[in-house]
Amino acid sequence: MHPLYGRILVTGSCGLIGCAVIERVRAETYAVSVRFDICERDPAARGDLCDGEAVERALADVTGVIHLGGVSRVIWGEHSPLSCWQTNVEATQTILKLALGLPQRPWFIYASSREVYGQQVELPVSEAALLNPMNVYARSKYAAEQLVWQARDGGLCAAVVRFSSVYGDVDDHSDRVVPAFAAAAAFGGTMRLDGPDCTFDFTHVDDVARGVVAVASLLSAGERNLPPLHFVSGIGTTLRELSEIARAAAASSRIVVKIAPPRKFDITRFWGDPSRAVAILGWRSSIPVREGVNKLVADYVARSKSTTAVQKMTPLQSNKNR
Repeated sequence: MHPLYGRILVTGSCGLIGCAVIERVRAETYAVSVRFDICERDPAARGDLCDGEAVERALADVTGVIHLGGVSRVIWGEHSPLSCWQTNVEATQTILKLALGLPQRPWFIYASSREVYGQQVELPVSEAALLNPMNVYARSKYAAEQLVWQARDGGLCAAVVRFSSVYGDVDDHSDRVVPAFAAAAAFGGTMRLDGPDCTFDFTHVDDVARGVVAVASLLSAGERNLPPLHFVSGIGTTLRELSEIARAAAASSRIVVKIAPPRKFDITRFWGDPSRAVAILGWRSSIPVREGVNKLVADYVARSKSTTAVQKMTPLQSNKNR
């Protein structure tokens, strides 16, 4: 991998993938991450993608941008379509325009989604498949991708990567399917299967972060013609199978499985073809879903024990361990 230097702006730095990418940049490159997220605790890193002046300040003196920020879930797009469009499309357009106007243009990675493929007939899905976005979120991602390609035609060194059902951290949104199932396995609770035969390509966040940094390395080295790349395992797992994997790792016997119909705005079957990422990056998914879910269940249990231990400390003991 080409050495990665300089200052890299990571939008969405507090998110599941943002945290993993920053950790990988810190551990494996010579670059420095510049954090930008509306949820950052540090006022210097806190920023709204829809605030053009804040984005302009964040872009100062960066050598690259990994744009992970935005509305990141299908259901959020359905509930707030205008906000989804403003954050995912209009804010991305602003970032691209500002980047193109800089004396030293940074390279740029845009994080898109498998949702842009919509419901495909032929599986596994390759990046060359005809895009068919089915919901508000997917349409916003598709539109933003088009803006990235236009910016690349205008001289920006840019690439698009697409993610699929990323999971792997206890700090992820608790109502997403993998953390929800893992938490139920750890503590007891309900596993709700919105379409038990719905099938998805679950990809561990550590694998995704590795792929993103590999793309950043190529762009940093001067690669200007990368095609879209998706980071997928190539294996479809039904929600029923996912629940069985989580139950097999369960630390609790108090688990209820609830069957519900598929959500009307979601695709019901997707798994991808990883061969393009293999050929260009040498990237393969290395963490099978069973291994990833087992670890996540164990992490929930460990987090609970750690929290309980801290709560049992005297105030003096607790302060010493901060």
